[in-house]
Amino acid sequence: MATSKDRLHWLVDQLPEREAHAAERFLEYLRASSEPLLRALVEAPLEDEIESEEERDAVREAWADVEAGRLRKVEIKIVGETG
Repeated sequence: MATSKDRLHWLVDQLPEREAHAAERFLEYLRASSEPLLRALVEAPLEDEIESEEERDAVREAWADVEAGRLRKVEIKIVGETG
């Protein structure tokens, strides 16, 4: 008898190509929902505070930097236990 993952591989192979993206997104969702931090982020409530004028100005300034190409790459390394 095939394992559950073998069955999943078989099912993926049977999918029409037009359904591959939807299946990939759903599987990514399932994978993310099994990670405590990612699950917390996915399930976090939307922010309901009213945006201040200062925050709107900061967003406009940030988008102006993006459009002008004034960006720099930032790499973050997270070290710790998982699972």
